[in-house]
Amino acid sequence: MLKELSASFRPAFSFLILLTIITGLLYPLAITGIAQVAFPHQANGSLIRDGDRVVGSELIGQNFSEPRYFHPRPSAAGDGYNAAASSGSNLGPTSQALADNIRDRVASARSSDNVTGPVPADMVTASGSGLDPHISPANALDQVNRVAAARHLPPARVRALVAQAIERPTLGILGDPHVNVLLLNRQLDALGANSGA
Repeated sequence: MLKELSASFRPAFSFLILLTIITGLLYPLAITGIAQVAFPHQANGSLIRDGDRVVGSELIGQNFSEPRYFHPRPSAAGDGYNAAASSGSNLGPTSQALADNIRDRVASARSSDNVTGPVPADMVTASGSGLDPHISPANALDQVNRVAAARHLPPARVRALVAQAIERPTLGILGDPHVNVLLLNRQLDALGANSGA
């Protein structure tokens, strides 16, 4: 009886080992190898470098708070933009804390960025991960005057940078137009020492 039971389990156990090797070892190694060859920049975190120094990733938001930089979405990840604490605020639509946060952020947008019309939603609400590296074109355009004034640049020049930085939806239909905040701020810094005042 024990021998018959053992014989019936042997094929199942062998199949389990085989699938574990294929799906747990061979497949991940093959996909990692293909990614390293075909898409090395993306496979290694889409890192942005200044020489040997990593300054960020195209995929992870950073806290730019100085007036001369475009600001990202608010973050609920730890102390803000902490990838180890990635999460949303978990505040629901009936939450008084969420309403207070949004009210304060709208007031801040109106005072610091002189937003007079509707405030873009991504200017006052955090993303689900708290690490979103993108903002909407409307959000970026609402920040143009503050950034231009802080850098002593004509607003039209900064607005042109925003227009160039807008990334269109994938295949023209997947997602919304967006602006990568880190890449846009690096373009601003590349304008030269005159823009860094």
